[in-house]
Amino acid sequence: MKIRLLALSLASAMLLSSCALFRGPRGPLPSPLPQVSTAAQIKSSWSVSMGGTEGTLLRPAVFGDSIFAGARNGTLVRIDQDGRQRWRVRSVPNLVGGVAANEALVVAGSGEGVLVAHDANTGALLWQVQLDGELGGTPFVSGNIVVARVGDNRLVAYSANDGKLLWNYQRTQAPLSLRAYSGLSQSGDLLLAGFPGGKLVALTLVGGFPRWEAAVAVPRGSNELERMTDVAGDPVVRDDTVCVAAFQGRIVCADRNKGNLLWTRDYSSAQGVVIQGKSLAFTDASGIVFMLDVQTGATIWKQDLLRYRGVGRPVFVGGAVAVADSQGWVHLMDPVDGHFVAQIRADRSGVNAPMLALPNGQLVIQAQDGTLAAFAVHY
Repeated sequence: MKIRLLALSLASAMLLSSCALFRGPRGPLPSPLPQVSTAAQIKSSWSVSMGGTEGTLLRPAVFGDSIFAGARNGTLVRIDQDGRQRWRVRSVPNLVGGVAANEALVVAGSGEGVLVAHDANTGALLWQVQLDGELGGTPFVSGNIVVARVGDNRLVAYSANDGKLLWNYQRTQAPLSLRAYSGLSQSGDLLLAGFPGGKLVALTLVGGFPRWEAAVAVPRGSNELERMTDVAGDPVVRDDTVCVAAFQGRIVCADRNKGNLLWTRDYSSAQGVVIQGKSLAFTDASGIVFMLDVQTGATIWKQDLLRYRGVGRPVFVGGAVAVADSQGWVHLMDPVDGHFVAQIRADRSGVNAPMLALPNGQLVIQAQDGTLAAFAVHY
């Protein structure tokens, strides 16, 4: 157990280093705030105080026109896109994983391995189960199935109706794993999941049987830190293609039916990728934002003026590309060439959780101090 805890600490330190949260002699200094034009508008719409998220992998979820979010103290909320609070409840304490939601359920989990399901309409607790370890990343909920990642190497599926165990899938545990925001995605009858060691796996939603496996990255190096190549972020599906990123690995797009690699680019990212139309955006380990052609992997542009600012995953919103940094600044970029068009200090506690876009063009952030806020973006 002590060895495992040490491994997690080293992995976390490596992620922090990649996000450039170290300063001065311990790492590169963050780039200064870039000069921006005022071609775009970004204005605060509403904010809600919930409780802190620091030290967790908590992130909000959007389903329909509502946002579902949790705080470490166990608070769960449902907020409509106009900022109206639909409900607020106290779930289990020490929530650490992301929140997942659909039309019926809101699912979250604690550091003690308690997975909970609440009614999406009322917030009432429907069921809870005890996992065999800490919830890792964000659960998945769709139809009659809830899937939780336990630690870094297991997936466990439960009935959405009553929490009954349906199936489990386990891989060999890696010596070191990255503590990063990660989730699960659906493609037809398949569940897509990334794992340490650079593997992307497609399982059947019914039964959890492996359909295919793809090597996103191959571990290399003289020690375990150098060989750490975890698939990070969420697998993103576009038509017949699934794209993912790996830390100290590659950006990859593969055939979603067979897992054959369509193209690869040698970039390291602990944040994952996002896709809109024919464009794929990501932030590399040093904070450079890239835009690639999703069909070929060719570089469209890169923006390197945010290096070492702890920049998170991009999001397409309001006609612009938005990223947030660890100092709480939100930066808007032109999707055609990447030049800056606006910026705003969203929260001084910093923004680490992936941001979300609402159907009405608002940008949603969850800051480390627990503030859940929306910003109107127009470009």
